[in-house]
Amino acid sequence: MNYSPTANPPQVRLLPSRQRSLTVLLATLLWTLLLSFGWKGTYTELLLQTSTAAISALITFCLFEQWPRNLPQRLPRWVIQVVGVAISIPLSLLILSPALTEPEALPLWQDHSRHWSFLLIAVTGMLLGPWLAMSALLRQRDIAVREQAQLFERQRGALEHQALNARLRLLQSQVAPHFLFNTLANVQELVESSSPQAPTLLNNLIAYLRAAVPRLESEQSTLEQELTLVQAYLGLMQMRMPDRLEFSINADDEVRSQSCLPMSLMSLVENAVRHGIDPSEEGGRIDIEIKLEQGLCIATVTDSGIGIQDNSNSLGTGLATLRERLQLTYGDSAGLRLIDQQPTGLCAELLFPAEEQI
Repeated sequence: MNYSPTANPPQVRLLPSRQRSLTVLLATLLWTLLLSFGWKGTYTELLLQTSTAAISALITFCLFEQWPRNLPQRLPRWVIQVVGVAISIPLSLLILSPALTEPEALPLWQDHSRHWSFLLIAVTGMLLGPWLAMSALLRQRDIAVREQAQLFERQRGALEHQALNARLRLLQSQVAPHFLFNTLANVQELVESSSPQAPTLLNNLIAYLRAAVPRLESEQSTLEQELTLVQAYLGLMQMRMPDRLEFSINADDEVRSQSCLPMSLMSLVENAVRHGIDPSEEGGRIDIEIKLEQGLCIATVTDSGIGIQDNSNSLGTGLATLRERLQLTYGDSAGLRLIDQQPTGLCAELLFPAEEQI
């Protein structure tokens, strides 16, 4: 049912829907049953009249739902439908009356018994018909409101998803230059100091970047790929400070195929090198362990560096960006915890849902 005075279907269709037909049928049977208690004629005659009035009202309702196509702005379509239903009931009874009357019988307005029967059906029909029409209109309005709300919800969800993807791409784009600038700074130090390790380190860096850069724009990675990058990175760092860095990687085969955010494990390892091992005069050790536990992947990166300093407000943009990426991707089902180690060092624990990449 249409509440707009101008938006109408291009064709007029009088055939009602199945649901409307069943509703009118049930209402007609109940209407006939109630009138039969005071009816003096046959039940078949009563059922014929009530059915005729009900069908006429239903067709009128469907007709004015679509026609006329253009209405004045001040005239709602529902008013025409309700008034049309009310008027159609006595009109249909008047049209049917000659077919139910003997040729020699008195006219309807002169036959008091028929006059009373006509008024009984017409008046009750004019009360019941508009009430059913209003109920159908209200139900149609509720359906339209729900459908519009669902449409808005879907559109909002799509926009939120687009905004989330844009935010993730922005955060992920921040990871690449952050890591690359730090690594190139290390190469610059070796070149400026004329270290004989500089050419070897540069060659290893080029090989590493060939493998790493294509994955920076990927939305998903695997722990196997992450471990490959981490091992190459730690190899580079070990060449830069061979006497100050040791590392170990412990990961079962079953965890290597699990999906993860690109550069997530790398962010933890780079943070351990940059803020833990590198500032320490003695250097230190980095231990990486990944395991599955109760549907979660748990990756821990423990270093024996200087740990969290009292005068340090932040451990760098890498972990802050990683925290936000985890929240946007996994919500509350993922997290990043930093645990201060004694006597020195830091343990970064990354948790996210286990999901094997197909």
